[in-house]
Amino acid sequence: MEFKTLNNGIQIPVLGFGVWQVFDQAQCQEAVENAFEVGYRLIDTAALYQNEEAVGKAVKASGLDRKGVFITSKAWINQLGYDQTKKAFEESLQKLGTDYLDLYLIHQPYGDTHGAWRAMAELYKEGRIRAIGVSNFSTGRLTDFALNTEIVPALNQIELHPYKQHPIIQAANSQFGIATQAWSPFNQGKDYIFKDATLNSIAEKYGKTVAQVILRWQVQSDILTIPKSVHLERMKENFNIFDFQLSPEDIKAIQGLDRYPKNYGPNESPERVKHLLDYKI
Repeated sequence: MEFKTLNNGIQIPVLGFGVWQVFDQAQCQEAVENAFEVGYRLIDTAALYQNEEAVGKAVKASGLDRKGVFITSKAWINQLGYDQTKKAFEESLQKLGTDYLDLYLIHQPYGDTHGAWRAMAELYKEGRIRAIGVSNFSTGRLTDFALNTEIVPALNQIELHPYKQHPIIQAANSQFGIATQAWSPFNQGKDYIFKDATLNSIAEKYGKTVAQVILRWQVQSDILTIPKSVHLERMKENFNIFDFQLSPEDIKAIQGLDRYPKNYGPNESPERVKHLLDYKI
């Protein structure tokens, strides 16, 4: 496994395991246990995912030293605010069966984000969270946080794959020393991404799969990534990306697949924001 040092000095695995949409508790626990056996040590969950308990059970069942497991969770919109986020954090800890989090994120940039950040900053100073960050923040939202909060976010987790690379957000993250982490690295299999001619040509060149090429491209581009799968063979496939290097020409070819190069941020249409604000957990 390779690691990246966040802006507060802690190390995070560059490749993790996501559990979004794994709602069945038994299936989620089994998937995380399998992920541990493969070698994953970063597990990304959230209050919204409704599977924190399953993740916690898997960590306990694994027998791994808690210090050797990197756990990320997130507070949803209606959990944001100073008091609300303190409460949400305690609920997540209880469900996960742990007394600290490695990374705690604001899940969406709406609601009382600054009140939530004050709560998270206090928990961070108390040593109950090793790093705090944000998710789905556009350049403007991110800059507001970086310039107007005591603690600069350690990480911004955004949708990022070959068809949606968010170079503008990545540049903003880099400007403030904030790590970029990709969710949905495979575009959830949409838009025939696994049949893409460029990606398949590169995969054939290295004797790898398209999924492995995508993850390798992200890792080589200083992008942390958290692919999800409930299938053991896919987990193994996704983990097996550290034995080859893409050429600069391959990297450039994948960069050329971006369909939204001037997209400043996700989820910013009025309709989408209203939908997110109306969703309660």
